[in-house]
Amino acid sequence: MSTNEKRIREFAYQIWESEGQPHGQEARHWEMAHKLAQAEALAPTKAETAKAAKAPAKSAAAKPATKEAAVKKPRAPRKPATP
Repeated sequence: MSTNEKRIREFAYQIWESEGQPHGQEARHWEMAHKLAQAEALAPTKAETAKAAKAPAKSAAAKPATKEAAVKKPRAPRKPATP
């Protein structure tokens, strides 16, 4: 029995229990469990989510299109502070 099939079986059992252990609903429970297992497999892991949250956002505005655009303009001199 594969790991995926074990997970589907666990989900189906949980669904069956949550519905009050009805008889004759095995196929529906198995189908629901199969969909849950697929969604779980496609969902990002906690490590991937944490890594994505820590990474800086990349945008088109962050990188200049040309080398000239990368040159910073000089700032105007600051006014002296008055007491």
